Amino acid sequence: MSDYAKFLPEMKKTHRILVPSMLPIHFKLLTPIFAKSGYQIEVLQNEGDSVREAGLSHVHNDTCYPCLLVVGQMIDALKSGKYDLDHTALAMTQTAGGCRASNYISLLRKALKQEGWEQIPCLSVNYAGLEKDSSMEFTLDLVLRLVYGVLYGDALLWLKNQVKPYETEAGATDRTIDQICADLIEDFSSARYRQSKRIYREMIRRLKNVPQDRSQKKIRVGVVGEIYMKYSPLGNSHLEDFLIEGGFEPVLSGAMDFGLYCIQNELVDYEYYHMHKNHRFTFGTAKKIIMAMQNVFRRELQKDGTFYLPDNFEEVFANGHDYISPGVKMGEGWLLTSEVVTLIKSGVDNVIMAQPFGCLPNHIVAKGMIRKIKDQYPDANIVAIDFDPSASKVNQENRIRLMMSNARLSEERKNDHQ
Repeated sequence: MSDYAKFLPEMKKTHRILVPSMLPIHFKLLTPIFAKSGYQIEVLQNEGDSVREAGLSHVHNDTCYPCLLVVGQMIDALKSGKYDLDHTALAMTQTAGGCRASNYISLLRKALKQEGWEQIPCLSVNYAGLEKDSSMEFTLDLVLRLVYGVLYGDALLWLKNQVKPYETEAGATDRTIDQICADLIEDFSSARYRQSKRIYREMIRRLKNVPQDRSQKKIRVGVVGEIYMKYSPLGNSHLEDFLIEGGFEPVLSGAMDFGLYCIQNELVDYEYYHMHKNHRFTFGTAKKIIMAMQNVFRRELQKDGTFYLPDNFEEVFANGHDYISPGVKMGEGWLLTSEVVTLIKSGVDNVIMAQPFGCLPNHIVAKGMIRKIKDQYPDANIVAIDFDPSASKVNQENRIRLMMSNARLSEERKNDHQ
């Protein structure tokens, strides 16, 4: 019998659930979606040295940096005095694979024990059936709303990074997105949230209307990496904002592509190892449904003609085959390499790999593949940026600035040649 505190169903009414920050736009939608099912979710916003110090005091510095940050952010929040510790719970995702993210929840419980807060329950969020005695109840209705919420978050992220670099009124893009999210929350109160064509058209229309100056085209910079470092402003030191302030246009694929990557890996397991035979049809069907839902946004973008289209996941999967085996699926596995190749093929020659210290598979499939990719695409400007508690932010920014300088020189040579 496990001796840790468990999150019981009746605690939905009495406990506030704290979650680490990662996807700023998405969580604006996902938090009220969980609230509809009775969960009081709060996304943590605390940042700074105190978060890293709290992480370092409870997690060994050889453990991957995302673990150190999410544990540190939670411990730092609990020490703030803002929360009733007898009516607070913590939620953590588990990958259920070879990644050490499967152990984050154990390290979090260890940190709580060290602080004397063993009464605080930790919830596991996973699709593999782990921690069934201390997890959320995912009904079909909740799952469907979450899928739509992630897709709408992906769409807003995609549009934001094509509008914000050109806005003429500071903050106009973010305010518009906040307004769209507020309207979407109302839609999620009824079945209107399924009217995706209408919703995507409205997103496109409203973001097109943000005052912009597009007289000078910005250089596009792709961002790939471990999923937390790729999307979390806390993890990557607000990388998107840094690129925009530097005069560039960030390019990030949607979070749902990582979900498709996980589904695809189950299908690869069947093809390579004859695993998951009884679930192959379910995984295949889920992939087709999600891709069909993504294509609704792609078609609306194509009809409008203002913005670039996000890549098709099937093409992303195929683009990596000449470089890395689909059997490489620890961490971001083949997805990271495939995304880099896809970015280059779509004209985005400048790519930042956001690397967390201590993530062995991520270093292999990212740094280890740079030479092979550059052999095929010698003009590609790829830089791997390591993020860890001892890394100087100045050094990280200087390496990114060097990449920016190379990108500008390359663009000037292209223009001179034309």
